[in-house]
Amino acid sequence: MNDDGYGLKYAYIYTVLITIILLAPLFFYTVHMKNLYGVQNELHLKNQSYLVVQMMQEHTQDDEYFEYPRFQTFKSGLYDYQQKPIFSLIEKPIKYFLEGYHVDDKDAYLITKLPAGKYFGADYLVIKNRLSYFEVYEKSMFILLSIAILVFALSFLFLNRFAKPFKQVNKKLDNFIKDSIHEINTPLSIINVNIDLYNRKHTPNKYLQRMKAAAKVLSNIYNDMDYLIKYDRLDFEKESINMAEFLQERIDYFLEVAQMKNITLSSNIKNNISLYMNTKQFQRVIDNNISNAIKYSYEKSTIEVNLFVQDGICFLSFKDYGIGIEDVDKIFNRYYRESNQTGGFGIGLNIVKSIIDKAGIELTIDSMPKRGSTFTYKFPTTIVTLN
Repeated sequence: MNDDGYGLKYAYIYTVLITIILLAPLFFYTVHMKNLYGVQNELHLKNQSYLVVQMMQEHTQDDEYFEYPRFQTFKSGLYDYQQKPIFSLIEKPIKYFLEGYHVDDKDAYLITKLPAGKYFGADYLVIKNRLSYFEVYEKSMFILLSIAILVFALSFLFLNRFAKPFKQVNKKLDNFIKDSIHEINTPLSIINVNIDLYNRKHTPNKYLQRMKAAAKVLSNIYNDMDYLIKYDRLDFEKESINMAEFLQERIDYFLEVAQMKNITLSSNIKNNISLYMNTKQFQRVIDNNISNAIKYSYEKSTIEVNLFVQDGICFLSFKDYGIGIEDVDKIFNRYYRESNQTGGFGIGLNIVKSIIDKAGIELTIDSMPKRGSTFTYKFPTTIVTLN
């Protein structure tokens, strides 16, 4: 668990969920407010219509002329019984000439019937303004954002407090694992060094060789655990790696482990290939593939390691003749193991997947149960140099 991002992550998730839940009532609220705004606009146009009629009533025959009222917020006009303009400030033709209040697109109209022959021969007074729901939408968005911010702040506060004891336990567990890993490394090194010293002075002992092979298996697990703990806190610097030499070195390292099951490590490695990558990360890819191939291979079988170039592309493959894989999609999940009889913690391939994804390396898996598996890695040309 990432303690620092726990509260932030789930506060964000809860905020999104609650915001989505609020969209339905907020939608109905917005529709209601738009209808209410329409009613208010209708009353406003009626007031304006009354004002225009009042000004026309104040006009008498003795007046030399009548100055038709003009306003900034709305336009109006006088129309005869055939709905033709007698005088109108409305430029746009009225699509639906219906008595009463109606809306055409974003324009609102109020058409009022006038007493016949009383107001300059007009039969209808039309009042029009532009209908804008900007204030309604602005208020709805303000409510939504206010609730979202409040939910996010409260969720973040409560989740952090709720997660505090778990963070403390998690921190103690991390420290315990780190200390344990550190303590394991020392005896492993002592075992390997003393076995090598013994073999230099005496005839190789098969029991000691088995001990050394077991120590190497444990060392591979240790390296995985150590990488898992440190990978998100370290910058893995890249360097040029001679792939043939590095690959052969790792194959030689696992020879004793393979001999425990009478497995032959066969290799066909092309020379003069350089890889620009972090050494520790590349080692984790190789070691986990060879270790898994040995672990899941049948006794007295062969593991084939091939480094080759095809159409200018570099490929690295690991082929074993073992139990195969039943569910390829799950093998990269952390702590997943298809068989509980082979040991391990189920973290090796998860580490491999994280490394190759960041490096842009493509992986193809060809596997059949009880027939074996082939892991083929395709390296991008940006990190490989063919000499």
